[in-house]
Amino acid sequence: MKTKLPTKIFLWIGLIIAGAFSGLPILWLVSSSFKSDRDIFELPPKLVDSSFSFKAYISILSDSEKVRYFINSYAIAAIVVVCTLVIALLASYCFSRFSFPGKKIINTIIISMQAIPPITLLIPYLTIIVFLGIFDSYLALILTYTIFTLPYAILLLTGYMNTLPKELDEAVLIDGGSRFQALWLILVPSALPGITSVGLYTFFQCWNEYLYALTLTKTNAVRTVPIGIASMMGQYAFQWSNIMAMSILGSLPVIIIALFFQKYFIAGMTVGAVKA
Repeated sequence: MKTKLPTKIFLWIGLIIAGAFSGLPILWLVSSSFKSDRDIFELPPKLVDSSFSFKAYISILSDSEKVRYFINSYAIAAIVVVCTLVIALLASYCFSRFSFPGKKIINTIIISMQAIPPITLLIPYLTIIVFLGIFDSYLALILTYTIFTLPYAILLLTGYMNTLPKELDEAVLIDGGSRFQALWLILVPSALPGITSVGLYTFFQCWNEYLYALTLTKTNAVRTVPIGIASMMGQYAFQWSNIMAMSILGSLPVIIIALFFQKYFIAGMTVGAVKA
């Protein structure tokens, strides 16, 4: 017991330091969103002061242009999640259940795409989007995000499909069902943890992406929350309290979704990592 006690003490100290290191910036972000721009830099700093108000939140939620950023982010992320899941499910079913010419080559290409930094593809993607005539549109961001999230989605779902016995498919086929019925009625419900994990990953990627959302759009009618936050950083002044408030509002969907689906997300990530 004597040898374990110091270990536990150091463990708790480490956890407290790590918790403070990750939690204090968020606490300061929330506190600053209720302050005036001047009081944010007050010394000594205070979590709550006399300037406490909801002015920044009211300013953002009453501004139709800023609300539009949230609508755009929700719409684009939702469509990309659906597209990615449908395509990844079909692809992962093929990789898991069938053997076909070029399977290993295609699988290698999918894995290799994970190693390519997205920033290196920015100019080629911009050229293609302009050539297709869809610059500054939902479609430009939806296509781009779907392409970027598909490789990981296919890899993880293929790993999850591999854990499901093929006898499930065969039972449906013996009863006169089709391959599509086996997939949608039997395998999809069984693979919900993996599907949830892919859906969350895709949503997070779309919601937080900044570089392509900035490059492939030019009007606020299409731009997303990260661009909206950056737009409040002017050449000579920053709207600090509004930036903090919009950051909080932009983070809430991600936090709420992560809390509700954390169990499925971890389960899906673990199985995909081990069985892929």
